Amino acid sequence: MYNVFLVDDEPILLEGIRSKIDWESIGLNFVGEATDGEIALSMLQELKPDILITDVKMPFMDGLELSSRIKKTQPWIKIIILSGHDEFEYAKKAISIGVEDYILKPFTADEVIESLKKACIQIDKERAQLSDISKMKEELKSQNKLMQKDFLNNLVHGELDFDSVFEKSANLGIDLQSNFYRILISKIENNNEDSQELQHACSLINSYSSAWSHALSFFHHNNLLVCILKGKDKSELEENTFHIAETIDHIVSKNHNCKVISAIGRTVENIKEISNSYADAKKIQEITKSEKSVIISSDDIDINNTDLLNLKENNPLVERLKYAGKSEIPSLIEESLALIRNNPGQFQVFASYLLVDLIFAVSKLVENFGGDLKKENPEMIHRSFIDNAVASEEIFVSKMQTILNFALDYRDSKLTSRYGTIILKAKDYIEKNYSDQNTTLTSVAEFVCLSPNHFSTIFSQECNITFIEYLTNVRIEHAKQLIKNTEMKGYDIAYECGFSDPHYFSYIFKKNTGLTPREYKSSITTSETGTSD
Repeated sequence: MYNVFLVDDEPILLEGIRSKIDWESIGLNFVGEATDGEIALSMLQELKPDILITDVKMPFMDGLELSSRIKKTQPWIKIIILSGHDEFEYAKKAISIGVEDYILKPFTADEVIESLKKACIQIDKERAQLSDISKMKEELKSQNKLMQKDFLNNLVHGELDFDSVFEKSANLGIDLQSNFYRILISKIENNNEDSQELQHACSLINSYSSAWSHALSFFHHNNLLVCILKGKDKSELEENTFHIAETIDHIVSKNHNCKVISAIGRTVENIKEISNSYADAKKIQEITKSEKSVIISSDDIDINNTDLLNLKENNPLVERLKYAGKSEIPSLIEESLALIRNNPGQFQVFASYLLVDLIFAVSKLVENFGGDLKKENPEMIHRSFIDNAVASEEIFVSKMQTILNFALDYRDSKLTSRYGTIILKAKDYIEKNYSDQNTTLTSVAEFVCLSPNHFSTIFSQECNITFIEYLTNVRIEHAKQLIKNTEMKGYDIAYECGFSDPHYFSYIFKKNTGLTPREYKSSITTSETGTSD
C-alpha cells in the first residue's frame, strides 16, 4: 500500500478526489489533506507519504513552492500537480522541480487514477533498485566485518607484517593510528548453562560496542570479547579501558545468571607490542576463578585487587521513562541521588552506572520510535559525556535534567499527531524564553511561522490546554524552584519568571498551588525541618 496526501484550497475538489476514488482497490491509502501549502509542509514532514497531489494556486504557499521544498527534504515523494492554467511556464517549472505528472483542470477521476498508477510503477522500480543496492551493501558490509575480525585477531596474536599494518587497516576502514594501546578481554559466562541468556548478554554487548570511542572489538569463540583500545594520552587510555570494562559488566549484570571476567593487559606504546598486552590479558583470564563478575588489570596482579564493586541492577528510571511527564523530572533525579547517597564514597562509580543505564534506556526509547541515538544526540553516547557528568553532584543533576528533557521531548514529538514538530518547537521556545515578558502567543506563533489564531487552535487541540495556561504553568514551575532553592524576594522571582506584576504573580501562584509564595516557602522549610529531625 502506498500513502497519498492531497493539498488544494478548494474544499469541493478535495472532497471530490477523496470520495470518487476507490483508494484501496488500486493499492493506495489516503492519509491526509490540507488546504494550503504552509500547513501541508508541516504535515508532510510528519506523515512522509509516498505520493503528493497538490494544486498550483493556493494561499500562503503555492503548489510549486511546496513541491520544491518537499523535494529537498523528502526527494522520494512522487508529486502530481493540478492546475487550471494551461501555460508552458508552469509545466516547465514543475518539470525542473522533479514533479511526476501534471494534470490540467477540469479533470476526471480516471485521469487522476491513471496518474497515480504511473507514480506507483515508478515507486516500485525505485524500491526494487534500492533493495538490490541494499542487499549488495549488506553483503559487502558482512564480508568487510569478517575481514576486519580476521585482521584484528591476527593483529593481537602478532601474526601481521607490521611494516604495512597501517596501510592494510586503512583499506579495511580501521583506524589504528595512536600513541598508546591496551587490550581488554571480557569472558561472558553463564552460571546455569542457559545458552539463551548467554547469547542475549553477548548480543547486547555487540550492539553497544560500535558506539565506544577509541575502541575496536570483536567476539572470539562466541562469548569472548576482545577490545583493542587506543589513545593519544596514556592516563586517558587507562581510564577509558576501565570505563568500557565497567560498561560490559553493567550490560552483563542485566542477565541475572551471567557474569563477566574482564582482564586488562599492559599499556604499550608501539603497535608491534600489542600482542604483549594481549598475552597479559589472556594469562589473567586463564588464572582467574571467580563466582562473581570482576575486572582485573595487569597493574593489580601483585596486590590481588580483584574484589571490585558489584553493579546495582535495578534502575527506577528505566520503566518510568515510558510514562513520565516533565513535572516528574525533579523526583526522578532525587531518586537517583538517593541511590548514590546510600553508597557514600562511591559517588562517581554509582553516578556513572546510573547515567549509563539511563542512556541505554533513552537509546531504546529512540530505537522504538525508529530513530538512532547516535544521530539524534551523538554527544550523549561519548565517554567524555559520562566522565564530565560525574565530576560533581551539581553537574550530575544538570546532565540528568538534560538527558530526561531530551528523552521526554523526543517521545512526545513522536506521540503527537501531524503538528508534533510545530508543538515541540513552540514548547522548546517557551522553555528558553519563559522569563521574557514579551513571550506571548503572538511571539511564539511568529517563531513557528503560523498566524496567532491558527497556532492557538493547533496548540489547544494538540496539548489539551490553552497556550496561556501552558505558559503560566511553565513559569509557575520555575518560580517554585527559585522559591525552594534561593533566597530571592517574591517580586524578584515574579520578574525572573516573566510576570510584570508581583501582585498578579502572587494571585496566579496561589490559584495554581493553593498557597501564596510566602506560604509555599514556609511549607518547604517546615517539611525540611521535620525531615532533619
